[in-house]
Amino acid sequence: MDVLGDKLWIFLALVFVAVFLLSQGLVIPVFGESRGARKRLSQRMNNLTAEDGREDRISLMREQYLRDLSPLEKRLETLALLQPLATLIAQSGYQTRAYRVLLLATVLAVTAGVAGYYVKSTWWIPLVFAPVGALIPFFYLRRKRSQRIARIEEQLPDVVDVIIRALRAGHPFIEAIRLVSTEMPSPVKEEFLTTFNEINYGGDVRSALFGLLQRVPSVLVMALITAVLVQRESGGNLAEVLEKIASVIRGRFRFQRRVQTLSAEGRMSAWVLTMTPFVLFVLISLVNPDYMPMLTESPRGGDIILVALVMIVIGVFWIRKILNIKV
Repeated sequence: MDVLGDKLWIFLALVFVAVFLLSQGLVIPVFGESRGARKRLSQRMNNLTAEDGREDRISLMREQYLRDLSPLEKRLETLALLQPLATLIAQSGYQTRAYRVLLLATVLAVTAGVAGYYVKSTWWIPLVFAPVGALIPFFYLRRKRSQRIARIEEQLPDVVDVIIRALRAGHPFIEAIRLVSTEMPSPVKEEFLTTFNEINYGGDVRSALFGLLQRVPSVLVMALITAVLVQRESGGNLAEVLEKIASVIRGRFRFQRRVQTLSAEGRMSAWVLTMTPFVLFVLISLVNPDYMPMLTESPRGGDIILVALVMIVIGVFWIRKILNIKV
């Protein structure tokens, strides 16, 4: 391993990157929203709020949240730089402050950089380990956001059914939202409770529903909110419209599950193809310790390993692109 030297740490770093990318690309639900879909949804949300003239409006719940903070915390939370992070935290379902997440990322970056330099006293080691440590909280929040939105989308047909039953029983739409917040399980319960409180504290229905869409950026939630707003402006039987939407949502989920089943073989193949070189490397080193040094101690061995690892990482991105089936 003498010739490999410092490149051994590049090998270990790329092993971590390959496994991490594989888990991010293949373990998440196949029918999760892609980055492009989220951008299009965000653009639609911005257009809706701009047309409504409320793009700069702060919700009543947000005002109450800021009012409970100390002056320093309030100043930090209202920084424009931290607003995307605050939105990510809200969408992931956590109640922590944005500046605390940023502080945690800084601490993890320093800790990872110092630990890397302690293990191997080379100047570039902290430059590799520090960004990895800093990104951990953000990747965790993004993962939680995806899981939470997927869970809310799964609960949405039952939510629509509760609203339909409430409307047909003669309850107003606001009371139907309250019933959802009391009868449905988490996480959809908390979101509709926040929406109900927004309206109950003096906000209008349109702004409260836009707040729900901002916290749960989903095409299905947008369809539900659009149907409600159109009915409130033009009239009609809201229960019948929601019944059709519930049928469409259930059909979409049936198709998504079919897509997930058909792509399961591809995801398993990706795991096998990606992990096989690392497993064989370890097994051969254990069974025949004198075999692998012919590669690692040769003048070109380190370069060959690095090229192979880079190709594995490219393969992970390629497989993720293939399995990212848009529904």
